[in-house]
Amino acid sequence: MPESPQCWINGELVTQNEAKVSVFDHGFLYGDGVFEGIRFFNKQPFMLHEHLVRLRKSAKAIALEVPYDNQAILNAIEQVIHNFAEDSGYLRLIVTRGVGPLGLDPTGCIKPSLFIMADQLAIVSERIRTAGVKLIIASTRRLPNDGLDSRIKSLNYLNQILARMEANQAGADEAVLLNQAGRVAEGTTENIFIVVEGKLLTPPTTEGALDGITRNLVIQLAQQNGISVAESPLTSYDLYNADECFLTGTGAELIAVRKIDGRRVNACPGPVFQQLERYYRNRIAA
Repeated sequence: MPESPQCWINGELVTQNEAKVSVFDHGFLYGDGVFEGIRFFNKQPFMLHEHLVRLRKSAKAIALEVPYDNQAILNAIEQVIHNFAEDSGYLRLIVTRGVGPLGLDPTGCIKPSLFIMADQLAIVSERIRTAGVKLIIASTRRLPNDGLDSRIKSLNYLNQILARMEANQAGADEAVLLNQAGRVAEGTTENIFIVVEGKLLTPPTTEGALDGITRNLVIQLAQQNGISVAESPLTSYDLYNADECFLTGTGAELIAVRKIDGRRVNACPGPVFQQLERYYRNRIAA
């Protein structure tokens, strides 16, 4: 009988209780690494190609070699999913610089590590998902792209954690981070969309938004189904006055927003969101 959750560590499949990572791994010591989150449905990983492309781009951007080719990673993923107790769930792929001596210099790390984990991930409860989430605009700002490019999915999420703590303290479900110019970047783990007079808008990656896989799929689904969509810089004013607002992400999937800083969004869930949610579910089923 498969056990849950499952972990694959540098070629070895183990249970959660058996999983061990060295305290000298630079991913643990310094957040020196990159990761991907991947949904799987009916034992099949969703948008796997796109996630592996982004993983390798993130790794290349920080001069980190992914220690396995795509076929080996696919084989490992299939092994993890096969041994997972449920048909659908969430995968986390982590590539670290590997074990090395104390100190920031990465040259002492001889071999990168790859970890793959399968578990369940619920960003919000089903009750909150149905009602729509409450957002705040955090005082914590998104790291600027000239400090850490937002297209790199790095292991360091302290910036987002601080923003999420603000949301917790305010009794909200999620936080929106602004960039250094005061414009909207993204949520702590999601991209953000608004609808204004039937037009779908989302910040470009140059504003500090992650180049999200689900974000890009939603843009594609909108274009294929006659929904006007554009990347556009947004401000808090735009969020407050939007007809609809929703979040997208691998973990979140699509979640409607009902309040932003206490201001009620006009429609939650709105008609554009409901259309896109239906198209998204159809894509999964296909």
